[in-house]
Amino acid sequence: MDLNLGSKRALVTGSSSGLGEAIVKLLASQGAAVVVHGRDEERRVTSICETIRAGGGEATPAIGDLSSDAGADAVCEQALALGPIDILVNNAGYYGSRSWMETPESEWLAAYNINVVSGVRMIKRLVPAMRERGWGRVIQIGGGLAQQPMALQPEYNATLAARHNLAVSLARDLKNSGVTSNIVSPGCIRVESVEKVLIAASERYGWGTSWDDIERGACRDMLPNDIGRLGHPEEIAGAVAYLASPFADYVSGAMIRVDGGLNRSIP
Repeated sequence: MDLNLGSKRALVTGSSSGLGEAIVKLLASQGAAVVVHGRDEERRVTSICETIRAGGGEATPAIGDLSSDAGADAVCEQALALGPIDILVNNAGYYGSRSWMETPESEWLAAYNINVVSGVRMIKRLVPAMRERGWGRVIQIGGGLAQQPMALQPEYNATLAARHNLAVSLARDLKNSGVTSNIVSPGCIRVESVEKVLIAASERYGWGTSWDDIERGACRDMLPNDIGRLGHPEEIAGAVAYLASPFADYVSGAMIRVDGGLNRSIP
C-alpha cells in the first residue's frame, strides 16, 4: 500500500536505535525523505542513513541533545538544511528503573525535561512553518503506562501521561490548520533494553533460559496481553506511518494503542 509520503520530509527524534530506528526506516521505505536523529551516536546515525540510502531512500543525519535549547536549535538547523519538515515524530526519551522512594527529585526533573520538554522544543521550532504551509503531522510516542502506571519508574509513568496530554492540547491549538497531532501508545516492545530487563527477571520468576520461554513467561506473569507475545518495533512504525500519511487527514487528538490488548481501560 502506497501511503503517499513521497513528497514529505520527516524528522524522527531518537532514531538511532529501537523504535525510532524502525520508524525512520519504514517512513523512508514509503518514500519520505527522513532525518535520522541521535543525541551523540554519530556512527550509529551514519550507519542507519547509509542503510536507508542503499535501499533507495533519502536520509540525512542530525546530531544533538534535545534536553537543551541550544541542542534543539542545532538539530533543527541540520534537519531543515535540505528543506522543510512536514512530519515530526517525538520519540526521544529515556526511563529509569527505580522505585518511588529511590527516585530523587532531580531525576523527576531530568525525566520531564528529556521526555516532555524536549518534544515541546521541537514542536515550537517546527510546527509554525507546518501551519503556514497548511499541512503537517506531529506524532508523540507515548505508552500504556500513561493510563495504567506501575509502582516502578514513577517519573517515567508521569512523563508519558504528560506526552499524551500535550498531544491533545496541541491538536486543539491546531484546529483548522491542516496540521494534526496524535499519539501512538506502545505496549511492551521487544527492543534491546526490554530484553535485558526480562532476561534478568527470568531467574527470579523461573521462566527458563531460551528467549521463547522468557517471552512466554513474561506475557503470563508480568505483561499479560491478548496476543501472548511482546510487540515488535515495526508494528509501532506501522501505526506512525499511517498517522503520518494523508489517509489520516481526519484523525487528530487521537491515540492509537499498539499493545496487544495489554491496556484494558475503555476506550
